Amino acid sequence: MRRRILLLLALAVSTQSLTAQTPLQLSFADAVRLASGQAPPVALATLRSDEADARVRQARAALLPSLSLSAFWLNRTFNSKSLGIEFPNIPTNPPTPAVPVLVGPFDNYDARVTAGQTLLDWSSVVRVRAANAQANGSRAERGVTVETAALSAALGYLRAVRGQAAVLARQADSTIAAELVALAQAQKAAGVSAAIDVTRARTQLVTSEGLLLVARNQLDRARIELTRALGLEAATRLTLTDTLAAVLGAADVPVQRDSAVAAALAQRPDLKAELAHAGAARQTGAAIRAERLPRLALGADYGVNGPTMPRSIATRDITLQVSVPILDGFRREARLAEQDAVVRESEVRERDLRQQIVADVEGALLDLHSANAQQVVAAEQLRLAADELSQSRQRFKAGVAGNIEVINAQSSLIRARDADIDARFAAASARVSLARAAGVARTLH
Repeated sequence: MRRRILLLLALAVSTQSLTAQTPLQLSFADAVRLASGQAPPVALATLRSDEADARVRQARAALLPSLSLSAFWLNRTFNSKSLGIEFPNIPTNPPTPAVPVLVGPFDNYDARVTAGQTLLDWSSVVRVRAANAQANGSRAERGVTVETAALSAALGYLRAVRGQAAVLARQADSTIAAELVALAQAQKAAGVSAAIDVTRARTQLVTSEGLLLVARNQLDRARIELTRALGLEAATRLTLTDTLAAVLGAADVPVQRDSAVAAALAQRPDLKAELAHAGAARQTGAAIRAERLPRLALGADYGVNGPTMPRSIATRDITLQVSVPILDGFRREARLAEQDAVVRESEVRERDLRQQIVADVEGALLDLHSANAQQVVAAEQLRLAADELSQSRQRFKAGVAGNIEVINAQSSLIRARDADIDARFAAASARVSLARAAGVARTLH
């Protein structure tokens, strides 16, 4: 039995270890979707939205019926002189006892049902509308948080796949450098090359291996940053299924300037949030003004009361109350002035935000056009650098030239590969920036 238990424990530990080591397959669209749904900032924004919805229900409670139950038992004594009335001793025939100074003790039993209903309170009605406007603003702010989380995940994924491309490029550079070392050694053994050519080739190989180590470290750091953007553990192993392709970071955004600006003004969640805040401030001001109006409320009370439970009798009261506020020390006017200032402040932010949205769209379109052009140039540079390396290797094999030409051509190829990676990364980043400017970063794919 002990051996079976140990065997089961070993199997459980090994299964858990294999599960922990299984990498998470993650595409670009999966990363954006994951960040938009479960990143910690998004979860906090969702909770804040729930809080705003709860405040709407709190504001609505002022218009709904109220009902309460109460019961008590009282046993007390009191000083009759504390009422401020002296009871003189008046001789009577037959004589009556004087009113004692100490009255009691006596019991009082009371059980009661109390209900209330607001019949007319326009201020509370407008406050419910203001709370709804604030809840809309909270939901719009959640949209801003979702867009920010999606943008962070998208850029983190792009940096990670850029790191992967850099690692692949450095591996290719190391492979070429190793081949050049073998070629230089063969040329030296054949007597057609000097020892300096072997030294140069080995130097280039060591340099390529050092750059490969740096690229791998940058890739690991990019993966850690990506896991944090997704709300995952930093030790989570990721397998990125997308590369720096020409369609990475695409979204449903028009590339024409006017159409993109119109879409951004209609979809940007930060503009929606600002409009909602302005609406809430206006509704709050209207609620303050409505406090000047009369308020009509109905109250009812029913219960039993008496010195003992068997001797208790039913009692009730019904109240129809009208209250008209007249003066509160001009506090209401000060609150109105404050809300008017809040509304004007929001209008200023709205105008500035609209201008910023237009600037964001135009800047993203410029970056996208520039990045596409740079990508074409970088691809051509990469092709020419590869041709230069091939021709210089043939010249070195033929003994026409030393391997310094090969080393220079290899350096040019390294720079061309880096330029190509940078151009593809810039194009993908520009597409992501355009989606962010249009307010649809959560739809990136």
